[in-house]
Amino acid sequence: MKNIITFLFWGLTVFSSFSQKITVAKDGSGAFKSIQDAINSLDSTTTKTRTIYIKNGVYSEKLMIAKSFIKLEGQSEAGVIIRIAQPRDIWRCANTDDYGAATINVKGHDLTFEKLTVLNDYGFTAKKDTTIICNTDAGGVGAANKGYAIHRESSEEVGKKVVRKDGHQFAFRSMPGATRLIFKNCTFRAGGGDTVSPWDVEGGMFYFKDCTMEGGVDFYCPRGWAWAENCHFVCHNMNAAIWHDGSNHESAKTVLKNCTFEGDKGYKLGRYHRPAQFYLLDCQFDENMADAEIYHVSSSPMPQWGHRVYYQNCHRKAGDYQWHANNFTIDPKTVTVQWTFEGKWNPLK
Repeated sequence: MKNIITFLFWGLTVFSSFSQKITVAKDGSGAFKSIQDAINSLDSTTTKTRTIYIKNGVYSEKLMIAKSFIKLEGQSEAGVIIRIAQPRDIWRCANTDDYGAATINVKGHDLTFEKLTVLNDYGFTAKKDTTIICNTDAGGVGAANKGYAIHRESSEEVGKKVVRKDGHQFAFRSMPGATRLIFKNCTFRAGGGDTVSPWDVEGGMFYFKDCTMEGGVDFYCPRGWAWAENCHFVCHNMNAAIWHDGSNHESAKTVLKNCTFEGDKGYKLGRYHRPAQFYLLDCQFDENMADAEIYHVSSSPMPQWGHRVYYQNCHRKAGDYQWHANNFTIDPKTVTVQWTFEGKWNPLK
């Protein structure tokens, strides 16, 4: 009997350890070869964070994460590569929403992503623009779905869609309800716009630290509350690198602290179509950045809270422009993670 009890105790200990940390490895040395299979194996009712440890390798798979309280931790940022090639337009011409349009697609909350490289390399591999049959709502003039419009071009015929080589391509896309998301030491790259799209305008809270983001227009475009610290941004579009939507709450904001920017010659720093609030603190811009402040897109209505773009100690490598001179209306020392999220969430604990 004693031996049986000892065996059961050992078994429960092993099961508990397994349930808290799962290893994924392409070479079969872990519990799973697929990251998605590891995610699927997790219980969906727990409120305790489980870790999926991912060994170095190239994982050519799309991740769908509807569960919560999960940490995806790579062996190394450069060594763990998750990649697909998926233009948003092709996805939306076959599906009713964006869930599945990205390399990593999220509906869950309280998630952490650490030491990963996430690629949507359609724009890097496509040879040219294409036109496809599109019979869903995305194929109609002025089509929209759940408040997120699909870009239409004047030359497009109803029932067809022009898929641009540099069009919208998500490396990361989260849906409404996906909040309290943490990203550390991650690289996100796409050959088009909207590379990193954490989208929950009602309650979205997102924390980025020591990350690299690269893409086309609006390639970093959080909705809600966002903090980015020590991050590096690489822009390949002349319209804008960063974007924000804080439509549902006057206090929603995007904060960028000690971040660096580089890009193709003449790239603009940022823009907004809807109510937005930008705080840039101790940021550095390369010589290729255009002499153009973060701007409101004139084709959209002026937001009810006005133009709210604030800079403090931000400098350009080849000489400063006047528009990013210090204009904080509050003490810069008060711009902290806790202040950003209004005490509702502490990603540093």
